[in-house]
This record gives sequence, C-alpha cells and structure tokens, in this order.
Amino acid sequence: MAPLDDRSLDGLTERTVDLLQTLIRNECVNDGTIDSGHETRNVDVLEQVVAGPSVDIERFEPMDERASMVARIPGSDPAAPTLCLMAHTDVVPVHPEGWRHDPFGGELIDGEVWGRGAVDMLNLTASMAVSFRRLADEAAAGRFRPTADLIYFAVADEESGSAHGARWMADHHPDAMRADYVLTENGGLHSGSSDAPFVGVNIAEKGVAWRKLTVRGTPGHGSMPFRKDNALVKAAGVVQRLADYRPAPRFTELWRTRVATLGLPDDVRGVLLDEQAIETFLDDLPSVPAAAHLHACTHTTFSPNLVDGGAMKTNVIPDHVVINVDIRTLPGEGPDEVDAHLRAALGDLAEHVEVEIIMNDPASTSPADTPLWDALARAVNVPFPTARLTPQLAVGFTDARIYREMGAIAYGAGLFSPGLNAADFGSRFHGHDERIDVESLALTTRLWHQVATDFLG
Repeated sequence: MAPLDDRSLDGLTERTVDLLQTLIRNECVNDGTIDSGHETRNVDVLEQVVAGPSVDIERFEPMDERASMVARIPGSDPAAPTLCLMAHTDVVPVHPEGWRHDPFGGELIDGEVWGRGAVDMLNLTASMAVSFRRLADEAAAGRFRPTADLIYFAVADEESGSAHGARWMADHHPDAMRADYVLTENGGLHSGSSDAPFVGVNIAEKGVAWRKLTVRGTPGHGSMPFRKDNALVKAAGVVQRLADYRPAPRFTELWRTRVATLGLPDDVRGVLLDEQAIETFLDDLPSVPAAAHLHACTHTTFSPNLVDGGAMKTNVIPDHVVINVDIRTLPGEGPDEVDAHLRAALGDLAEHVEVEIIMNDPASTSPADTPLWDALARAVNVPFPTARLTPQLAVGFTDARIYREMGAIAYGAGLFSPGLNAADFGSRFHGHDERIDVESLALTTRLWHQVATDFLG
C-alpha cells in the first residue's frame, strides 16, 4: 500500500482535530471516585468514528458510565502477531482559574488545540481512531489486507490506576484485549541535532507505589490547643519530611542512553552521569520543568498530593488525617524498598504513621529489538529521513504495564513536531494550558497508518 498523499493526510488531520475537540468537550474527568469519569461519553463518539463493515466492536462496562471499547479489523492469519492501538478516554481534574482559555472548550487557537487531555492523551486517542477508521475503509475496499488483527482499544480509568479499565479488562475479559504488540502513550519528541535527530520511544516506565498514610491524634476543642495531640500538626510534619526527602540517584542503562541523545556539551553530559554532581546541577538548573523531568528519570520520587481529615471542623482538633502519596519507583524496587524509603524519609515520625498500599505495580520494560521497533523507525523516517529512534524510560505509569504483565511488547509512541520543546510539553501533563499543535496531530495520524500497514502487511 502506498503512503498517504498530502491530500489524504490533510483530510485525516482535519478529522483528528475535530475528534480531539469533541473528546475534550465531553469532559470525561476522572477524579478517582467511582462516580467520576463518565468515559461512556467518549466511547459513544469513538464507536461512531471506528464503526464500519470490516470492524468488529465489543463494549465493556464494569459500572454505569465507565465503558471501554475494543474494535477489531480481523487479519488473515490467526498465528500472525497482532497489533493494538491503545488509548485511554479519561482526563484528570482541572482548576479553570489557572488557564488562559476554557479547559473544556477544545478551541483551535494559533494552530493549537487547547483543553484538558490535549496531550494526555486525547490527541493520541483521536489520531488512533481516525487512522484505524481509514484502515478499516481500506480493508473493506480490499486495499488493506492485514495478516493479523488490528485492534483499537479505547479504555477507561487509566488516570486513576486502571481498576475500572485495563486492569478490570485483564482480570475479566483478557482475550478481548489481548495483543502481541501494543502502541500507546507517549513518545515522539525530538532531541539532539536537527540534522540527525533522535525521536524517543518509551519502552519502559517507572513503577507506581501509591500509599495511604494515616496519622492519628486525640480529638479536642479548638479553643484549647496547648499540649494537645493534633493529628493535623503531625501530618504537616509528615508531609514536610516527604517533600524534603532526597533519595540517592540511580542511573539505569536507559538513562545513559537518554543523556547521550540530548545533544548536550561534554561537561553537562559528564555531570548528568555523575551521582555526586547531578543533585547540585538539578538544584541550580534554571528550567524547573526540565529539572523535574531529569530528577524523575534518576530518582525514586515521593509526592504527597491529597490530605483528608474526614469530618473536620474549624473548632475541633482532628483525631486522624489521611495523606495519599504518589510514589514512583525505579526498576528493581519493590514493596520492601518503598518501606525502607518511607522509614528513611519520616525518621522518628514513622512510628506515628500507618501505611496502606493503594497501588503496587513494579517498573516494566519491553525489548527494543523487535519487528514493531523496526516498523516505527521506518514510519518516522517518512517525514524525517535522518531521524533515529531512541529507547526511553517513562516517569509516569500507563496501561502499557498491564499489557507487559500479559506478555505483550508495549511501546509509548507518537510523533510530534520538531519545534515542540520537551520541557514545555512535559509541563502540560496535568498542568495548566494543556494544548497540542496541529502539525503534531498530522504527524501522529500518519504514523499510526504507516506502522499498521507496514507491520501487518
């Protein structure tokens, strides 16, 4: 099959922009509660987009308004390796007062689509759906004859740990979602020189070890605080110690590869590979987003993000406070290492804290020497002939970890415009003013089409 011509690509890009705007406006906000998300709104739209005579569709709904969908273009050889385009449909909450434009307006402003989910990950959700539908139409016309199944998996609840999405599907309907190879969020940023750039593909991701810390005290009247056992005061100390904790850096092979592809001066590369010098360098780095990302690549991190004191009142000394901590672990770390980190961080306060596991998924990785890697490289070289793929570690978690548990090869992919700055892009994840440029939407839409036709051809 010939690559997409410019006219076809322009049409697909327009459809991707329109679909992304619709998905943003559906406000499928997942705040972690059972009644949030409402991903069925986005699945209803996506089902209409991908449905066609050559497509089999199944919907799964573990609870009201939390639907996921599996669409499939059947292949000719049951023994051939299958490919899945996996995309989540939920987004995180937003504080509108921090935005320059309506976070759920989906507005196209100066060549960028604005809104919550524009980078995480409704841009990919939309471009995957549009490319899948194009391939379905080509299959119906006999122009695309895949050797194996091509799957589009629009999944709920990724933003809150996947309990009502990919994890639930793996536990209850594994055969429906099963695939040999998976493409999901998030890669495709350029680094190095413009003459021979590197394009990142996430082949691994840090582990997620969310913990609930409960601090207890003695209730009393707020008018008599002297010498009282105030759980909130102790909790404040716990939060501060977690914020101040500085675990030692640890360099993986993927970190060394990442440093080599950043196009940095020799002295800076040397500092980033020096466990004694990197801390001071990151402390002094002018770009806070860049420092945060580089720190996360080389450290286990602790972020206390949610505090709940139950039925608290201004004049009542609380008897307990719950702190939810987002912990991200490096490869090789498990529950014992997390416990050791917490003891080291809290010191003498550790004996006042009850620890409960919320999530405990270890770091995961996939090999890079695969046919899918080669197909991605060829697809990237269509618009960027001198570009080379580079394997990377994602500092956040994705549903790729669940596919890896099932034995699949899973990559975080995409293809963004060369002018998109990695630090700026990273700051838009779960941040204010989230947006994506139309050029990146065009590049990524073509990427999925090219990879699927190559890999399954």
